[in-house]
Amino acid sequence: MDNQRLLIWAFFGLMAWITYQTWVQDYAPKPAIPSGERPALAVDETAPPASEDDLPQISAPDSAPAISPDANTTEPVSAPAAPVVRVTTDVLDLEISTGGGTLQKAVLLNYPVAKDRPDELVRLLSFDPPELGLIESGVRSLGGAAEATHLTIFESPQTRYELDGAEELVVPLVWTDPGGIVIEKRYRFKRGSYIIELEQEVGNTSAEPWRGAEYVRIKRYSKEQERSMFDVDSYSFQGPIIYDGEKSEKLKRDDLIDDGKYEYYSQRGWFGSIQHHFVSAVVPAPGSDYRYEVSVDGSIATSSAIGRNASSVEPGSSKVFATSLFVGPKLQAQLEEIDETLKLTVDYGWLTIISQPLFWLLSLVHGFVANWGVSIIIVTLLIKLAFYKLTESSGRSMAKMRNLQPRMKALQDRYKDDRQALSQAMMELYKREKVNPAAGCLPILIQMPFFLAFYWVLLESVEMRQAPFALWITDLSTRDPYFILPLIMGAAMFMQQKLNPAPADPVQAKVMQIMPIMFTVFFAFFPSGLVLYWVTNTLLSIAQQWKINRVVELEAKTQKGGKKKDG
Repeated sequence: MDNQRLLIWAFFGLMAWITYQTWVQDYAPKPAIPSGERPALAVDETAPPASEDDLPQISAPDSAPAISPDANTTEPVSAPAAPVVRVTTDVLDLEISTGGGTLQKAVLLNYPVAKDRPDELVRLLSFDPPELGLIESGVRSLGGAAEATHLTIFESPQTRYELDGAEELVVPLVWTDPGGIVIEKRYRFKRGSYIIELEQEVGNTSAEPWRGAEYVRIKRYSKEQERSMFDVDSYSFQGPIIYDGEKSEKLKRDDLIDDGKYEYYSQRGWFGSIQHHFVSAVVPAPGSDYRYEVSVDGSIATSSAIGRNASSVEPGSSKVFATSLFVGPKLQAQLEEIDETLKLTVDYGWLTIISQPLFWLLSLVHGFVANWGVSIIIVTLLIKLAFYKLTESSGRSMAKMRNLQPRMKALQDRYKDDRQALSQAMMELYKREKVNPAAGCLPILIQMPFFLAFYWVLLESVEMRQAPFALWITDLSTRDPYFILPLIMGAAMFMQQKLNPAPADPVQAKVMQIMPIMFTVFFAFFPSGLVLYWVTNTLLSIAQQWKINRVVELEAKTQKGGKKKDG
């Protein structure tokens, strides 16, 4: 039993270390930028046309030159002077600059920054730090033909668009070249959705074919991060994420600076920029070759995608380049509408295989009870039931160990000067009474992944962001503001210890006594939803162990009475 206790303690210590290391390596807070500062944007102010002299070849049948927007120049950018088109849906408040048709502002109408600041809404795109972000797009041409980059001035028939009672809203911007090329950029919005469909249509009314490709890119402010152990949310990852057609990867600022730009090619890739529970993502139409690049230049991270093969638009015809954008909370159902792999922006770490089904089950239960805290309690009960037989076996072993405490104490007194003889006598006692001292370890080790999976689900799932439970618990994704739930958890762990056999070693017994205190402090800054899970699990374990102890004691009395009767 002593080895069992030490193993459990060592495992919890390892869990704490792994959790801390994961925070340090993978997550970072929002940058704090002094008011009034505006970081320099690395953009091309001149946007020169593609040239056969200075661009690599693309895999086109006629070996046409590659097409690439200039993404690595260092000219500063100030607030746009071009007129702005204001777009309002039921979930988004946006600004589209007629200068390039750039998405330069996106405010999430249903997501306040904090519960105590309901009027301050989350802003994903903006010219103002620290929310600075832009989604730029355009078409590049070959051979010096007409093109519309993110610096081209478009015309809009209106300066304001509102969804009102409609289910869909289309915002058009048009640029016409005197030579006969007409490029129309259309943004399509739908009710209740954070998906934005972008169409760039090239119409050719000239006498010559037009050849080119589209590009889309995200620019985002990038800075070294600071973290606080007292704020779980401050360890959220902020930065670029990519999917290369096989796997997703979060790209760290330091790696991009040290190793240079990250480049990949794919027919079904995408890229995005994560801000904890929120994401701005670009998903090109699948089936076509795209070249993707991610780089950091100074204080700006740039992610881009451009078609590798030039499309031809014959005279009198047109070509539509379609791209899906997502600007909003990481709602997995909406992310999957664009691409099933886009839900990988919700990063559950190395326990995704458990966390994803766990989130699905929580969502299913939430559909009936409409309270995430109640959902956590019910799912904890279901997990407990799933492991009932395993934990029952462990509980019976621990109950028998508890009944053997007087005999174990007697052996320790008899062989206090002979450790080898004591170990041999203890093993004989375990064998005779059919008790496995390590039986309690396996169930706990099996259940620990569920604990960690709950942690990632609570930390990463925007559905639980600012979700209330009851009374003083108004946000399950943050710590208990009054530390009441962690104190309840500590008291429950203390009660659980009283039901289990205490270590015979006085030193180990003292370590076990302070464990509830240490865990109370450790859990004090965890999401309250996670503490709720652990409290519920502990209370259920107490009830189960109490019942098992009663049954084992009754069996022991019955067995002793039977032996006396036989005697």
